[in-house]
Amino acid sequence: MKSIAGSICALATPFRGGAVDFDAFSRLIDFQLEGGTQGLVVAGSTGEAHALETTEYDQLLRHAVSRAGGRATILAGTGTANTRKTIELTRRAQGLGAEAALVVTPYYVRPTQEGLLRHYTEVADRGGLPVVLYNVPGRTGCDLKPDTVAKLALHDRIVGIKEAVGDVERVAALAALNGPQFVFLSGDDPTGMAAMLAGAEGVISVAVNAAPRPFRALCDAARAGDRAQAQAMHDALMPLFDLLGVEPNPIPLKWALAHLGIGTSELRLPLTTLSAAYHGRARSVLDTVMQLAASIQPRHSSAA
Repeated sequence: MKSIAGSICALATPFRGGAVDFDAFSRLIDFQLEGGTQGLVVAGSTGEAHALETTEYDQLLRHAVSRAGGRATILAGTGTANTRKTIELTRRAQGLGAEAALVVTPYYVRPTQEGLLRHYTEVADRGGLPVVLYNVPGRTGCDLKPDTVAKLALHDRIVGIKEAVGDVERVAALAALNGPQFVFLSGDDPTGMAAMLAGAEGVISVAVNAAPRPFRALCDAARAGDRAQAQAMHDALMPLFDLLGVEPNPIPLKWALAHLGIGTSELRLPLTTLSAAYHGRARSVLDTVMQLAASIQPRHSSAA
């Protein structure tokens, strides 16, 4: 399996007229690869996995694997609120060509730490793919604690964690687990730079959908310990991070991608399109981001 590190995009799923827009999905993947994105997550929360039909999930993952052509690591979102269903979905993702499974903590059911330990162990033992844990308590109502992560990191099929809690103590505890067999990744754009400077090996990002080249530059600088350059890129991207949080993800992102010419702003209910009150701000931010991207030297290879 290729490395899971650096700038990793939690891909949006473009829709048009109620159906998946595979032409726009191809253009989004190409945009990422041309900008230096090193990994792609298909059917995560940003990709509206909750709203996808089984056939759409299969088609999206198969399409991403084919379109990327080995130029980026492909992770499939396979987490559900049930262990058996998560194992089944992980096995299916393996058959479709995914290289790892991004497995969110079981949402809504609020398991104990022992339940989480057993859940992830079962998925790793029986799912057929390397597992990247995903902790985002603001969405799931469930917090995977660092002590539990440390136990799970000993499993040879559990290869990392995407952590969306960005407080200093949490970051330090997870950074200490980094090693040849386990990687700590930030899952929060606004605190991703600080996490990387503290030891995270990359970010699974929402914002990179709209700004692949600048976000790769941010990741490269932070991972190299270049604080001044990392801070400059972070400051330049912070208005985008803020914009993408004005309404629940991926509402603002879908509008941003449409503004960039990639698909429409269409979502599936109960998500609705970005409120008109934010459109002017969004246009201004995105115009600035496009200028920033144009000022950065293009990369010859997404794997560089």
